[in-house]
Amino acid sequence: MNETMVCAVGRVATQPVYREMASGPSARFRLAVTARYWDREKNTWTDGHTNFFTVWANRQLATNTAASLTVGEPVIVQGRLKVRTDVREGQSWTSADLDAIAIGHDLAWGTSAFRRGGKPETAAAPASPEPNWETLPDDSAESSNAAAQRQTEPAVLT
Repeated sequence: MNETMVCAVGRVATQPVYREMASGPSARFRLAVTARYWDREKNTWTDGHTNFFTVWANRQLATNTAASLTVGEPVIVQGRLKVRTDVREGQSWTSADLDAIAIGHDLAWGTSAFRRGGKPETAAAPASPEPNWETLPDDSAESSNAAAQRQTEPAVLT
């Protein structure tokens, strides 16, 4: 199925709302994206029309979104565009939603400190042995045997 992927750069317009659903965590917030253009008559940048999108995040992205974003922060959202039309009380309404794949702060406007989120607890994976990072010389098989002996014999410090 073809989907319309977009990247929207704007500001968080509403505080993210976090919900625990049967299918997992979900968060939503409104994103304001304002076009800017150079006004030659005024010789300055001018704000154009503002588009509002409802951004939906799921699973771990929802948890991290709710913990990281506040109103007014500049963000970049990548996701699937979904335009919906609805009739409410005789009025036709159109809304644009973004099903987010990635959300991040726009670092053109400030700094951000990344903290890795906690992973859900899973069964411990078996420990794999440390790989041998030593490079063996190509000149003789005798050197190869000596290297193999050094790996198996314990080192003695004097």
